[in-house]
Amino acid sequence: MPSTDPDSSVPSVEEPEPEERQPDEPEPAELQAEQPQPDEPQPADPAESDEQPPADSSTEPTDEQREGDRAPSHPDADNENAPPRSEQGPDSSAPEGAAPSDPDEGTAWQPEAVPSENELPGGGVFLFDPGDDSPGRRMVAAYGHPSTGGLGVLGEQGPEAAVERLRSMAEGYNADGSAVLLAFEIIATVASASAGADGDYSRVTDHELIRPWIETAAANDVYVVLDLQPGRTDFLSQAKLYEEFLRLPHVGLALDPEWRLKPDQVHLRQVGTVDAAEINQVVDWLAGIVREEALPQKLLIVHQFRFSMITNREQIETPPELAVLIHMDGQGSLGAKYNTWNSLTGLPDADRFWWGWKNFYDEDSPVATPDQVLDLSPNTAFVSFQ
Repeated sequence: MPSTDPDSSVPSVEEPEPEERQPDEPEPAELQAEQPQPDEPQPADPAESDEQPPADSSTEPTDEQREGDRAPSHPDADNENAPPRSEQGPDSSAPEGAAPSDPDEGTAWQPEAVPSENELPGGGVFLFDPGDDSPGRRMVAAYGHPSTGGLGVLGEQGPEAAVERLRSMAEGYNADGSAVLLAFEIIATVASASAGADGDYSRVTDHELIRPWIETAAANDVYVVLDLQPGRTDFLSQAKLYEEFLRLPHVGLALDPEWRLKPDQVHLRQVGTVDAAEINQVVDWLAGIVREEALPQKLLIVHQFRFSMITNREQIETPPELAVLIHMDGQGSLGAKYNTWNSLTGLPDADRFWWGWKNFYDEDSPVATPDQVLDLSPNTAFVSFQ
């Protein structure tokens, strides 16, 4: 059974019994890899080849956080031979670094005024834009929680060793000439089966557990993304808990709607959802930090593997201060993942965003190769491993 030390905000979990997954009787602790399955998948939802973290150590997530078998709703989702979108039609163009925005007169971000000490790891101000020596930059990230390997590969070793492992994981992702930027994607707030004292069904990771990872990243030209699984609270409230870190030039943010609950919901009874209006609250606040601190462009990721996870997606603001990226984090067969990718990137608003792909070591069959990921259209600016 999972447990949390009452004297610490750092989650600690014990090995669950994988045979006993009962969503109606969740265990009281962090969730992360199993996804709920709606009784009747919505035809409007794309392939739901779902995301879930691996479980591989004695400090692992609960059954609720383990791998799940989401049933894709797209008619081609189970087709192992489904080609990537790059083989089905012309490429979609990636968005410009300075995405559409309408900042107030006199308060606009001035990228040329970003001091050299505030530049991105490896230099520069724009995250993914083509440069003089490359067609662009691509992030390759290790995902997980610092306290356990059960929520992803990041926690399987300490920060220094994680940097070395990332270098190996990133091999091949520069084959198209892109410069590769290594990244830690750290789960900062973890979806929980228990409500907790605040009733949010989300556990907040202590700053001091995250700090060594941020410091190691800064010393090794590694970017950091803080991932939020907010439960019943909103994304902006949780983002503000980590404002200290988000004011640094090498730290970005990820929002995971899968774990965003409505007031009467609990995890695993449904896949969560968030509206563009709530995302835009984070967009406005985060862009304001970039201007206030004279920072380089900051990454904002929104995870998605179903249409329903983000309502009114076309209304998400994409100011130049932020590189707003939709991260396709479904899991399963390669055909199902291609289908989910094609469905999400096939919407009319797709060219407003940068795009990311997620590899699952334990749940994908097979894990996509660098060549297969680089063949996707639109171009993959962010690739993570869990």
